Amino acid sequence: MEHVVRVPPAPTPILGGALEVHGIPAWVDNVVWLIVSKATGECAAVDGPDAEATLRYVEAQGYRLTAILNTHTHGDHVGINRDLARRGLLDGLRVFGARQRAGEIPGLTDPLDDGDRFALFGHEVQVMLTEGHIDGHLSYVLGDALFCGDTLFAAGCGYLFDGPPAKMLDSLTRLAALPDETRVFCAHEYTEDNLRFAHSVEPENQALANRIRETWAIRARGESTLPSTIGLERATNPFLRSHSAELIRHVSEAMGRPLATRLDVFAATRALKDRKDYKALGDSTLPL
Repeated sequence: MEHVVRVPPAPTPILGGALEVHGIPAWVDNVVWLIVSKATGECAAVDGPDAEATLRYVEAQGYRLTAILNTHTHGDHVGINRDLARRGLLDGLRVFGARQRAGEIPGLTDPLDDGDRFALFGHEVQVMLTEGHIDGHLSYVLGDALFCGDTLFAAGCGYLFDGPPAKMLDSLTRLAALPDETRVFCAHEYTEDNLRFAHSVEPENQALANRIRETWAIRARGESTLPSTIGLERATNPFLRSHSAELIRHVSEAMGRPLATRLDVFAATRALKDRKDYKALGDSTLPL
């Protein structure tokens, strides 16, 4: 099946250009983020459903894959480890992932906990435990780049498979506290669908209207909307906007009950998206 992104994202320089982040479309909507050292040609892949697209890209660019950063243990994120192991290519790589899920991360060499730091190509990576989607989910902060797997999406957040809502809200709150300019490298191109839902609960948000128009133009060209930024997410992502009076009113009406606390608002917003009522609205309701 064809990937939803026909034109891969352009490389993003970070840390003053010492490193670049390349986006590699994989499967249908996954994006494998490849962190490349400009000085050495070494690179590290952040997750992946398999190794095929990554290996093709690395070979074509003349890079050398030396590390894997796993955010969590769902198959479309540790599939790259399993595929590399099948090909006899996992041995010798550094593999970073959650200590508490060590038995589920093939080739794990560097088990990590919340607050840990490690060096990647001479630069410090900060580890954040960002659970809620799944227990043991990690996010990685490298300079002004955030690799957040399935916790925070562009205009959305991951399903609460393990939850509970309080755990996901805490994770998102921590990520939202990063500087506005932090680039958000999430693992899937879900932005259009997430924005449809966002508009259904906060239709008068002008920043959201602007983002919808920009996103639809980007996607019409077959390009990716990723990476986002923390500042843009705070302004338009409904799961970071439990303080919005408009969002509270719309979600409360849709769920048929008052929402007393920030956690109530977040949990109800996630439950409402899971209900998928917004999918019946169509693009004609959007500010395009």
